[in-house]
Amino acid sequence: MEKDFNNSAFSKVPPLEARPDESVGRGFREAYTLHLADTTLILSQRNSECCGHGPILEQDIAITNISLDLIGQARNFYQYVALLIGNADEDQLAYLRTEREFKNLLLVEQPNINWGQTILRQYLFSQFQLLLYLQLQNHTDEQLAAIATKALKETTYHLRWSSEWVIRLGDGTEESHTKMLHAIDELWRYTGELFIPSAYETACGIDVAALQEDWMQNVIQIFREATLPVPVNTFMQTGGKEGIHTEHLGYILTELQYLQRTYPGAKW
Repeated sequence: MEKDFNNSAFSKVPPLEARPDESVGRGFREAYTLHLADTTLILSQRNSECCGHGPILEQDIAITNISLDLIGQARNFYQYVALLIGNADEDQLAYLRTEREFKNLLLVEQPNINWGQTILRQYLFSQFQLLLYLQLQNHTDEQLAAIATKALKETTYHLRWSSEWVIRLGDGTEESHTKMLHAIDELWRYTGELFIPSAYETACGIDVAALQEDWMQNVIQIFREATLPVPVNTFMQTGGKEGIHTEHLGYILTELQYLQRTYPGAKW
């Protein structure tokens, strides 16, 4: 059965004829849109690993629904960049590129390990993503602005849900607190990359550095309620925006891309 992308329930943004911002240099808009698509796709794939493994049924469903929200965002970005490129579709962009061609943030490819690490990864990203989409909804590129605006409601929910869990686990039992401390040790080193602008972000007029102060203030507030420390003087890992990743991304893509690479051009 052929997929009808334009009639998909995920595609609730304006038609893809929306005019791109011609002031952006050639190639930069495509790279930035791929970065947004890759980041949401990889986090969706990571979260989907928790399906059937949540601590209770309600939260199992919640993390799975967040995965669906993220893959819906990814599809909207991939469809737009496919239009910009002109000789690709969303399946090719998601399933036929290698690790070095992916531009996702390093944070989102980190493994789940336990519920605490899954929660903290989602919180740190959602706190950033909400601020980014608030900025992006006013962008001169109509399609990017429309996708961001459409995603704001679900991103707000992701942030509320994950922050409540950070507080619950951090200020919970001795075991849950210890696991959150370990999660901070594992994930904090990847947060610096969020605010270091790439060439394509700068060219597209995206000021990620301007988001850092609000992000940090919000994180400090949630960590304080969770009785968790905010790390200082941490060496930050970078490279994801430029295609330099941790070893984890290769394993993610091996599973994610298996069907399309085994049966090229398969449709359902």
